[in-house]
Amino acid sequence: MTGRRILLIVSGSVAAYKALAFIRLLRAEGAEVQAILTEGGARFVTRESLAALTGQPVHQDLWAAEESIGHIRLARWPDAVVVAPASAGILARMAHGLASDLAATVLLATRAPVLVAPAMNPAMWEHPATQANVALLKARGVVFAGPAEGPMAEAESGPGRLVEPDELLAALARLFGPRPLAGRHALVTSGPTHEALDPIRYIANRSSGRQGHAIAAALAALGARVTLISGPVAIPDPPGVSVQRVQTAAEMLAACEAALPADVAVCAAAVADWRPAQAGAQKLKKRPGEPPPPIALALNPDILATLGQHALRPRLLIGFAAETEQVIAHAQEKLQRKGCDWILANDVSGDVMGGSLNQVHLITREGVEEWPRLPKEEVAARLARRIAEALA
Repeated sequence: MTGRRILLIVSGSVAAYKALAFIRLLRAEGAEVQAILTEGGARFVTRESLAALTGQPVHQDLWAAEESIGHIRLARWPDAVVVAPASAGILARMAHGLASDLAATVLLATRAPVLVAPAMNPAMWEHPATQANVALLKARGVVFAGPAEGPMAEAESGPGRLVEPDELLAALARLFGPRPLAGRHALVTSGPTHEALDPIRYIANRSSGRQGHAIAAALAALGARVTLISGPVAIPDPPGVSVQRVQTAAEMLAACEAALPADVAVCAAAVADWRPAQAGAQKLKKRPGEPPPPIALALNPDILATLGQHALRPRLLIGFAAETEQVIAHAQEKLQRKGCDWILANDVSGDVMGGSLNQVHLITREGVEEWPRLPKEEVAARLARRIAEALA
């Protein structure tokens, strides 16, 4: 940690006292520390105590003369930003880009990696609004430490405790840790494809792109240069990733081939198997008393199989098998037929498409590995680690 510049944001929580011990650990490790104290945080620790431990002036007021001019400089200063404790309020402001105070403004403007340590009542942590904010922040590359479980200030117990200072320091060290995929090129496909029926209608599926985008973010976090080929989605681009947007399966295949060579390709997109053989040049009209027009379908290109036979085939080729029955059997057959190395099989008969959780089976030529039901970001992180090990 020697020579690292850490910007610590202390928000409103009774656990704010732990931030003081965290600063001591950072300084002992040779880091330079500056602090931002929110209005809520000032209810629990003082500006003077933070200044004494950091050896630097404490920033608090967005509209103070030196800070209203310098908040962009402050956002550019650190090697990492740590929000500890992170209240439900500051998580909401971060998720929705609300530049309502100095802390939120700096978080909106910084390009440094951000580590967040939540601290709040278990009911607030488990509330769907907080969980939606957390999922959105993770998809953007924000790293979370905790929360831990245990007794709370309100004589309740559950998830919501701020992690201990030494655990937070270890999480920060991991943020600066080895980047095992540095120098590697990763190709990821994500989202659905839209196959035009006429100028306003199309054939598609319920894929949100959350799993593919999370995989792209996780690979970038391990140092890979990532090319993300995305169908139409309504979620933010992952940080540190080159994104190419397409509509159809044919466009996605062309973009994938143009992106080669790659060390690893993860085909997570839910590509339409068929497209209308003839898209109408004008809107297809419904006419009273007439049956609906027949729609002839044509087979779309098979992106995974094409990459498996390509002259520039990625060293590691990974596909997804979204199934509603005989999940493992169908996925094993697909592994052989497509010529890929791994298949991630999942049952999509429930709320997986569009949802925040996923349960996959990692199928290789050596066997089947069942993973627990996890947030899609955790599935992505686990897969990225396995890819790094395989390419090492």
